[in-house]
Amino acid sequence: MQYRSLGRTGVQVSTLVLGAMNFGRIGNTTQEEATAIVGAALDAGINLIDTADAYSGGQSEEMVGKAIAGRRDDVVLATKATLPMGDERNHRGGSRRWLVTALDDSLRRLGVDHVDLYQMHRWDPTTSDEETLSALTDLQRAGKVRYFGSSTFPAYRIVQAQWTARERHLSRYVTEQPSYSILQRGIETHVLPATQEYGMGVLAWSPLASGWLSGAIRAGQEITTNRSGFMRQRYDISVPANRAKLEAVERLATVADEAGLSLIQLALGFVTAHPGVTSAIIGPRTADHLHSQLAAADTVLPTDVLDAIDAIVAPGVDLAPDEKHDTPPALLDPALRRR
Repeated sequence: MQYRSLGRTGVQVSTLVLGAMNFGRIGNTTQEEATAIVGAALDAGINLIDTADAYSGGQSEEMVGKAIAGRRDDVVLATKATLPMGDERNHRGGSRRWLVTALDDSLRRLGVDHVDLYQMHRWDPTTSDEETLSALTDLQRAGKVRYFGSSTFPAYRIVQAQWTARERHLSRYVTEQPSYSILQRGIETHVLPATQEYGMGVLAWSPLASGWLSGAIRAGQEITTNRSGFMRQRYDISVPANRAKLEAVERLATVADEAGLSLIQLALGFVTAHPGVTSAIIGPRTADHLHSQLAAADTVLPTDVLDAIDAIVAPGVDLAPDEKHDTPPALLDPALRRR
């Protein structure tokens, strides 16, 4: 396992992070399975576990808490807030009112007195940066949070939050968690230059592109992955973007074969090769998934392989732009771009 500094915090984290989104109802992963996955990941050298309150309605946090019992000091523990937790309109977002409650709820589910990294799961356009950063700074001073970060923020919001923290003398986001893979390279255009400018750690989620780069999706084969069962549109080959992804996967598989690598090793090695990326978040649903991904822990791609990847998917290009999660609201809602 390789380790890198998490931004400028001085905290050393593994280049592979264990993501717990599949723990619970989302991935049909039981507590016994989750505990085994966590134990194997820690034994392999992974030291950062990432979850969120919204994953299976808090079930993931509960399962992570039970799995790390007795090993809390071995774990850099990260969770998130802001996504809806039920139908109550104020049980979401980045307001002080909600974040104070949400963090206490997360700590209770995790069975700990603090988290090492508390992340805003999405930017909340209805709440000012000052409101959110002020609340997070107070939670940090109270000892409930060691550091805090953002997740899937557009580049201009990353910059704005950094300036707000500086101008208002508040603590700042020290990490960003964007979606990044060979098939979705858009963050190379603006997000990664911004995070590098501000010395932020970057924890990349979906490095296997929701299973497209796992080796389980190939031309001429029926797509039967767990996620394809409830996100059919993203795996429908009649959709042009999905055809483009499948064509890229076939070409990437050839590159991996010629380099003596699995497609998973190629995909994870690509993400961790970028100098602006600290770690890639893997989200195994089973122990077998974990072990296939751990094989990439020490993968370092040579220049010729990285050049071959660039020839298939150009730098800064998203093959499925409609699947981005950091699109400015005005591009999605016509009312916001018309007088």
